[in-house]
Amino acid sequence: MSGAKAAIALAAMGLMLGACHHKKERAQDRSDYISEVVNDAPQERKPEKSRLRKEVQSWLGVPYRYGGHSRSGTDCSGLVMEVYGAVYGIKVTHNSSDLFHKECRKIDERELKEGDLVFFAFNTNGRINHVGIYLGNGDFVHASSSRGVIISNLGERYYRKGFVGAGRIF
Repeated sequence: MSGAKAAIALAAMGLMLGACHHKKERAQDRSDYISEVVNDAPQERKPEKSRLRKEVQSWLGVPYRYGGHSRSGTDCSGLVMEVYGAVYGIKVTHNSSDLFHKECRKIDERELKEGDLVFFAFNTNGRINHVGIYLGNGDFVHASSSRGVIISNLGERYYRKGFVGAGRIF
């Protein structure tokens, strides 16, 4: 029996009234109470994958190619350009530094949401030369020059060391 059906059955029999007296007091009549119990029952469906995550999944494993922006090979900004076009219908530049400086509103790392961009500088001059798309829970997708399109985590030492900032396009 599903959670919702079980809640209805128990409420109908009056067994839950004593255990949830605060709801009993708020409910105007028995049908209101049963409705409250059913609405509190946990959902048994799995959440649907976001459009971004579905698109990202189709890019995982694509090899790195400097200047590329297709599934036969892509660089980091090419990946962002193609994914943003496919998922959000937004055209962005194929240059990580320009993305950060010209096309993003800077946000604090604590404000990161799915779809925001994360930027890195893996060089001696501090100039941004890498970008990824934030997925949540510290994870981001990017095109690694050594491993192709992968998902990494901002907490990893290598990415923490090169992290410059975050930005939001829309």
